[in-house]
Amino acid sequence: MEQPDFRLDGRVALVTGSSRGIGHDLVPALAHAGAQVAAGVRPGSPAPEGFDAVELDLRDVESIRAGIRSTVERFGRLDVLVNSGGVGTNHDAVDATEEEWDEVLDVNLKGLFFASQEAGRHMLERGSGRIVNLSSQAGHVGIRRHAAYSASKGGVELLTKVLALEWGPQGVTVNAVAPTFVRTPGTAERLDHPEFLADVLERIPVGRVGTTTDVAAAVIFLASPAGALVNGTSIRVDGGWTAQ
Repeated sequence: MEQPDFRLDGRVALVTGSSRGIGHDLVPALAHAGAQVAAGVRPGSPAPEGFDAVELDLRDVESIRAGIRSTVERFGRLDVLVNSGGVGTNHDAVDATEEEWDEVLDVNLKGLFFASQEAGRHMLERGSGRIVNLSSQAGHVGIRRHAAYSASKGGVELLTKVLALEWGPQGVTVNAVAPTFVRTPGTAERLDHPEFLADVLERIPVGRVGTTTDVAAAVIFLASPAGALVNGTSIRVDGGWTAQ
């Protein structure tokens, strides 16, 4: 029996949204698994220490295309794209503004699509590649005060399936990872509020919020040879939130 291989040696990966949050920690995690990793950041934002920055603004299609082309030129290839860049909301739907709605959908869905499209063109030409989209439990179930965010992540879930159907036969798999609340500097303010944390934990059967390591484990699996037959699916790293 051939044993599963979770290593990424010899592969080149690009992680968008890597200046902060989950994306920031995915960069060294993928490197630890053996990949050469390019850190996709908005112009002027820092990359994780010790990693090459690739500037791309997910609100600007031409910037996205230029960033991915730059990655291919710099590293000679692109094997893995992790679409981690995103923005969120946290208020009642009646308080949403058009500007906010546009920003969330532009970054979380439109930007993700055009990054996938540009990377996909390169991968399809080579006949292999892995695209991993960061979705959310909010793409599977409704969560109050997350109207635009949930809409964007629901779109990510179905877009993942469509791209998987179109590109899987040509050697490019497309999957998603859907985490629960993950402790990062951006979520700490809410998760450090006792009432908010208690409400979250009540909904998670395993009794804790996520870590970036939890998310990285799923991303690495999908990007690795061990995940070769997984295509068009979403791994819910949510401790059971969406099981009920």
